[in-house]
Amino acid sequence: MEPLTDKLTADFYGFEALLPDDERKLLVKAREFMTRDVKPLVNENWEAGTFPKELIGMFRGSGLAGLPYEGYGEHKPAVSHLLSGMMAMEMSRTDASVATFFGVHNGLAMYSIYSGGSREQRDRWLPELAAMDKIGAFAMTEPLGGSDVAGGMRTTAERHGDTWVLNGAKKWIGNATFADYVVVWARDLGDNHVKGFVVEKGTPGFVPEKIQGKTAFRIVENAEITLTEVRVPEANRLQGINSFRDVAEILRATRGGVAWQALGVMIGAYEAALAYAQERTQFGRPIAKFQLVQDLLVKSLGNITASWGMLVQLARLQDAGIFKDEHSSLAKAFVTSRMREVVAWSREIFGGNGIVLGYDVARFFADAEAIYSFEGTREMNTLIVGKAITGQSAFV
Repeated sequence: MEPLTDKLTADFYGFEALLPDDERKLLVKAREFMTRDVKPLVNENWEAGTFPKELIGMFRGSGLAGLPYEGYGEHKPAVSHLLSGMMAMEMSRTDASVATFFGVHNGLAMYSIYSGGSREQRDRWLPELAAMDKIGAFAMTEPLGGSDVAGGMRTTAERHGDTWVLNGAKKWIGNATFADYVVVWARDLGDNHVKGFVVEKGTPGFVPEKIQGKTAFRIVENAEITLTEVRVPEANRLQGINSFRDVAEILRATRGGVAWQALGVMIGAYEAALAYAQERTQFGRPIAKFQLVQDLLVKSLGNITASWGMLVQLARLQDAGIFKDEHSSLAKAFVTSRMREVVAWSREIFGGNGIVLGYDVARFFADAEAIYSFEGTREMNTLIVGKAITGQSAFV
């Protein structure tokens, strides 16, 4: 097991020092938790394609959930966006699957309720989610729809008095096989606008099935969900969500979190490659002494440093309340592209050992492809930024 540390070798420009002392202590706490408790579970479960249910109890005892939400997490006041981002980075530095489990729960699900729910709904659901006594999921993507979900959502909701009836299907929904609360997005047949509903575990007609055979994010239990005459009370409709414009506010925030996750994958792969280069000998000396190996390491560090700097400023814009869709889209598109380069260069340093799971870099290499694709592809995020800088929409 790698030694616990309160400083990353990849933090070449000292970005962590931007955190106030109390928040930096929380980041180090997360680092120790992920290294000591989570990392020993990762490779075995990644290879088996299983989610270790003991993780829920481990996270429950860590006190790391609910930190961004004023009045609901253990830390008061709510932590900064900079710390939230670095938390996502830190978890992905150990394993992107585990970071995604936590991010779906603590980010997508909880933030949907926090930003889109009434005060009564926040008070009803968020305390037990923040304590991780209950687990959340977020169901938007559909089997026949991805980037076109805003205008082409096929899952429907029809109101009958104080009850809504949901019909349709969702796909790639993390945590859905065991989640207690799933935030389901559906198109209201009455006004044709997207609305959000909290569907509770065990609701008749709600059937999640685990997706098998994945080559990335193998620990995450992604599900394909069918909804057949699923009856949800009006009390479980998120009262602050009245159109996809409201949903976009949620996605804007969570898209930035994915960019932080990509940074963590870069750092994890780079650290593994750096350690390997210093230990592996060829021609009678460590391969770290070879110029071409140093070139790959330095290019990787450059990508990490550039991406980290971009994300620090994104977090500052979020804390100031002035960040826009194009800000998070540029970060997601740029950082995930740099991530792809770093995991490939890192795997290259390992040679044949780079495809062996025990060296970790193969897992980072595989998981990077999922991160590159979800929360908006590079192409879609590019067009969001392109429209912002030109004033011209290139969407079809």
